[in-house]
Amino acid sequence: MTTRNTRYANALLLDEWEQCGNAPKKRVILLSSIGVQRRTAMPFPILNACGVLTAKASAEAKLISSAQSQNYSYTIIRPGQLFGGPYDNNYYLGTLFQLDKDAETQNVEVGRGDELLGDTLRSTLAEITAQVCENDLARDMDFAAVNVKGDAPSIEVVQQRLGAL
Repeated sequence: MTTRNTRYANALLLDEWEQCGNAPKKRVILLSSIGVQRRTAMPFPILNACGVLTAKASAEAKLISSAQSQNYSYTIIRPGQLFGGPYDNNYYLGTLFQLDKDAETQNVEVGRGDELLGDTLRSTLAEITAQVCENDLARDMDFAAVNVKGDAPSIEVVQQRLGAL
């Protein structure tokens, strides 16, 4: 996706959300990327060569501003580079060769802001997103999520970590 397409898609989604008429607006959850607040620090300038991190930072800022002015909640989740299946929807080295984290890198670390560095399993991102929605966690904040060495935590541990943010 080009920077122009990313900016257009972000603007279109938020504009449509804002114009939902009288429908109550309660919460938006935005999946962003690690590095949007560190675009000038290595290795992020390389990853931002086409401006994707800049476009995501713009979307984050617009979401926060809109949520504050229209009185609804938001959560911004910043995963690292995504790993793991499904492998049929994207074509880059990680999916072409079905690269995955090893069995020893299943634990989950979360941290407020954009301070963490690492990769994130798609299954981890899905679970975190589900827990944020189902248990009303991490309201009006942004946080990063990565997989680290260790066994996969239980759902209860994931909930505790999200609740402690």
